[in-house]
Amino acid sequence: MAGAAGGANPISVMKDTPMGTRQIAVVVLMVFLNALDGFDVLSSAFAGPGMMEEWGIDRTALGVVLSAELVGMGFGSVILGGMADKYGRKITMLACLTVMAIGMYLAGTATYWQLLPGVPGTAWLTDIVLWRFITGLGIGGMLAATNAVVAETTSSTGRSVSMAFYVIGYPVGGVIGGFAAQEWLLVVGTWHDVFIFGAVVTAAMIPLVLFLVPETPAFYAARRPAGALEKLNKSLKAYGKTPIEALPEVSDNGPKPKATDILANPRLRPITLMLAFGYMFHTFTFYYILKNAPTIVALAGFTPAEGASSLTYANIGGAIGGAIFGFFLKKFGIKGPTIIAALLGVAAIGYFGLGHESLWEWRIAALFTMFFSNAAIVGYYAAFALSFPAYARGSGTGFVLGVGRFGAAGSPVVAGWLFDNINGGVDNLLTVSLLMGIGSVLAAALLFFMPIRDADEDMELEAAERAKASA
Repeated sequence: MAGAAGGANPISVMKDTPMGTRQIAVVVLMVFLNALDGFDVLSSAFAGPGMMEEWGIDRTALGVVLSAELVGMGFGSVILGGMADKYGRKITMLACLTVMAIGMYLAGTATYWQLLPGVPGTAWLTDIVLWRFITGLGIGGMLAATNAVVAETTSSTGRSVSMAFYVIGYPVGGVIGGFAAQEWLLVVGTWHDVFIFGAVVTAAMIPLVLFLVPETPAFYAARRPAGALEKLNKSLKAYGKTPIEALPEVSDNGPKPKATDILANPRLRPITLMLAFGYMFHTFTFYYILKNAPTIVALAGFTPAEGASSLTYANIGGAIGGAIFGFFLKKFGIKGPTIIAALLGVAAIGYFGLGHESLWEWRIAALFTMFFSNAAIVGYYAAFALSFPAYARGSGTGFVLGVGRFGAAGSPVVAGWLFDNINGGVDNLLTVSLLMGIGSVLAAALLFFMPIRDADEDMELEAAERAKASA
């Protein structure tokens, strides 16, 4: 939206008025959806030791399986993130939930096969890789859409805390899934049941989104479909806000805004690229623990269920760290706290890499790694919400998440290769951990040089200046 020369601005209506019950309810549901994403992504990590045992695959091959949904998330974030800007946040979430449910169910029914039987390194030719990729497509689009919904349904004063709770939904999903896996699914069933459980829960979320989540006013104001004013006012009414009499007038001065501005606009391009590559570097480190902790602990002499428990505690740490970090963002801004959290996360990963004798030591080490690393993720998501204007928020967030998934997808593959080729076993854990921590160091460096400001406010100022110049 180029700006408002007349008519109330629905974006300002949502930002500048106190949050009502419906807004809070929608944010809570977005937290649950992010928790679902967290479980769906980590389900392959919970299932990893069982797949290795049943199929006899090595760490490198397992790394490819663990990366499959992350690659899918990259494509899904870009492709379906753009769908959220074109067709709406709500319909995108419903489509993504459907794709995720199908992918999770089919992953649970997967069988092992190879094009070249007995030849090491061809384990990626299993049908589970395809189903995990498809699941990742849905998760990637879901993350872009839900992030936009939180940004567009919260007030200015409540956005940072709401975004923090939204982001900690991801590790909360890992905690719930971890307890379900270690106490039930992997005890009375097999790794297949982890995926089936995820499919059932995912399908159950579809009617909740269908009936409880209105489309955001910001989408209608930016996209302006047929009957935009009526639809926008219906959305405002659903959120408990006063309807507007007319759509804000779009200035004819200057270039028309479009989703590709995230790379074409000289003001948005550097922010987009620095966010994308910084997030990519950080997720490379972040997913090292999330994807490998259960297998690392299990190979240190513990059962698969005990290995899964380390990931549960990692996610407990992520939830606590993310919740606390939201208040730091509200008080100190985004940049400084996020840099500090990323670097402390690297230190915690080094401590994890020292190796430990007892299961509780492993759990505590995993908890601290995610306490700080997920806090930095909260900072990045807050930056996404702030840095992209409403008309390109889904596309911008999707692009950044898509590029970021290259780091996430590469993480288990690189870690698996390092474990298999640097002396082997747990003996090289510290070396591998320190190498994998380099990503967050690079992310902190990019954050230091990144300009972070409110894109919607910039758009309003630019529109006002153009209107003044043409008067």
